[in-house]
Amino acid sequence: MEAPQVLVVEDDDRIAAPLIRTLEREGYVVERLDRGAGAAERLGGGRVDLLLLDLGLPDMDGLDVCRRAREAGFEGGIIILTARDGELDRVVGLDTGADDYLAKPFALAELLARARALLRRSGRATVEPARAAPTQPGFRVDRQSRRVWVGAEELATTSKEFDVIALMDSEQGSVLTRERLINEVWDENWFGSTKMLDATIGRLRQKLEDTNAPVEIVTVRGVGFRLESSAADA
Repeated sequence: MEAPQVLVVEDDDRIAAPLIRTLEREGYVVERLDRGAGAAERLGGGRVDLLLLDLGLPDMDGLDVCRRAREAGFEGGIIILTARDGELDRVVGLDTGADDYLAKPFALAELLARARALLRRSGRATVEPARAAPTQPGFRVDRQSRRVWVGAEELATTSKEFDVIALMDSEQGSVLTRERLINEVWDENWFGSTKMLDATIGRLRQKLEDTNAPVEIVTVRGVGFRLESSAADA
């Protein structure tokens, strides 16, 4: 099976070097750029399956690189890497065409898990060994360790993603209103865009689907969301 092609756009050698070593050990073919200006040209000049993109580039904003890549027709996965904090930055990044978002410092194991998920989702090459997916994996949320499991596989989640899925799991089968989710996960005094909730729900849905989880998030139109057993587990 052909190895996935990864383009790393990161100017900080302290981050890029261990990241590249880890990706290469996993069997990926890695190329690195330390500026954003050449990224769009490189994406249009040959096969790239996954773009790992820093926002704080020295010559231009990484969000502009992301936006230009999508406008130029790049269909591979995009994971944004950034030291910027706050959920609004995450929403802005996703709105410009990114598929996922990791705040620095991040665990390399988590990045690898998200990269594999994106490659599976896009149908592009993967270095994972072929294995039969369990037909009915268990689903478990460990609130003490803040970890989510689907069978023996850990589901990589951001802090807000965990808070949302944990709250929904605590009342599985019940409808949680949008207002309650925002108030309890973000802040009861939050008056900003609710896109942050929709983006978080969207990422969680995709992660549950990617891991063949026996639960799904159902939208109750005009009210909120409900976590329930999926049809495959019925």
